[in-house]
Amino acid sequence: MLNIGFDVGVDVSIMAEKKKLSHKQIIRDLAELLEETGLSEIEIEQKDLRVRVCKAQATVAAVAPVQQAIAAPPLAAPLAAAKSSSEGVLTSPMVGTAYRAPEPGAALFVDVGTKVTQGQTLLIVEAMKTMNHIPAHKTGTVTEIMVEDGSPVEFGEPLMVIE
Repeated sequence: MLNIGFDVGVDVSIMAEKKKLSHKQIIRDLAELLEETGLSEIEIEQKDLRVRVCKAQATVAAVAPVQQAIAAPPLAAPLAAAKSSSEGVLTSPMVGTAYRAPEPGAALFVDVGTKVTQGQTLLIVEAMKTMNHIPAHKTGTVTEIMVEDGSPVEFGEPLMVIE
């Protein structure tokens, strides 16, 4: 069922079978429903497919099938768990590829020691061919950067620490 604060009774698998829709078309249809209803986020999960569509700086994000989650390197997991409890940790709002510069060869948005203001772009996460600017969640100084340029990131993965 599609739950958006109330049950609208839409079975995505039946919708996909009847219309022979691809995953991209399902996401497009959900994004259209998002616009029509004025909601900021819709998330559905059925069998091995989980899709989340949300409005944030004109972006659409989808989460890959649940079975295909990418595991973090073993040494990064304890560090990420320890750091995620801190309010200074900026986490990824979506699955995608992190870029620390606006384009290849350009200067980095920030580096360790850079003073940032709330809302300033710190990096870009590319998801579904859409470049999503990731803003600073608070004003401070970047004390640690936990992602490499061009590396894949998961939803909720720590990206940077701002103190």
